[in-house]
Amino acid sequence: MMTIWMKNVAGAEHEMPAGHPEQIARLERVNAALEGPGFFALDMHHAPMAGEADIMLAHPRAYLEGIRRVAPSKGMISLDPDTSMSPATLEAALCGVGGCIAAVDAVMAGEVKNAFVGTRPPGHHAEKTHAMGFCLFGNVAIAAKHALERLGASRVAVVDFDVHHGNGTQDLLWEEDRALFISSHQMPLFPGTGSASERGAANNVMNVPLAPGSGSDAMREVYANRILPRLEAFAPDLILISAGFDAHADDPLANLNWTTEDFVWLTRKICAVADRVCGGRVVSSLEGGYDLDALAEAVAAHVSVLMEQ
Repeated sequence: MMTIWMKNVAGAEHEMPAGHPEQIARLERVNAALEGPGFFALDMHHAPMAGEADIMLAHPRAYLEGIRRVAPSKGMISLDPDTSMSPATLEAALCGVGGCIAAVDAVMAGEVKNAFVGTRPPGHHAEKTHAMGFCLFGNVAIAAKHALERLGASRVAVVDFDVHHGNGTQDLLWEEDRALFISSHQMPLFPGTGSASERGAANNVMNVPLAPGSGSDAMREVYANRILPRLEAFAPDLILISAGFDAHADDPLANLNWTTEDFVWLTRKICAVADRVCGGRVVSSLEGGYDLDALAEAVAAHVSVLMEQ
């Protein structure tokens, strides 16, 4: 079965202030990597825009209306010190959600085995009523709710291996007992949440903080002995990945010191669990990763593993 690639064209028009790490070049480098040799078998589609009802699976109407109201037709506005909007931002963010939903539709229908949504802005820091950390909407959390509410999934798991805690996804799924949210992340680090004591309203949240500089061995140990067994025991119908590549040793925003081979190992392990419990159904969505060379290399490696399945 093919791997689908949801390409967010609008994401390459979403501008941030000069010098901002979440820059257009991130998506340009990801797209160039996935258009290169070795990826001709990818089933590429353009991510569609999400509708109002899609956003309201996880965010209140007032929040969406507020984002629409302040969206600029020219220039740039700041939503918080890290998060800005330019004229293309709203469309890019809606396509991020729409791409995740379309990918889930294709995977759940059995049209493809797995999918990668190459998008920006990212989504895992967007809380119910707050844009933050470069994020406007909870792409992956909304996709999880879509699978549960509309496609008949009984349980959905989210694995977030971005170096930063996915506080937004946690907030959006905190009371959803049909969803398991697992986040490994560096601590201390932005956004300052993600302690192991944060467990969700139904014990449906698993946070695994990792110490700065802890490296590959620590990551592999906690995934092999704690995270993957919890994921498999939950037996989800679908596994969603918040795929941030900023734990890479070359990334300027953190220092977990993972290698590209670590992302290969981790992707294979998650896919192996998916093969055992949910027919291999995996949808991965791009989150962070701010060294351009490391990001392109790690995304290519990650998607190559998806294509092997």
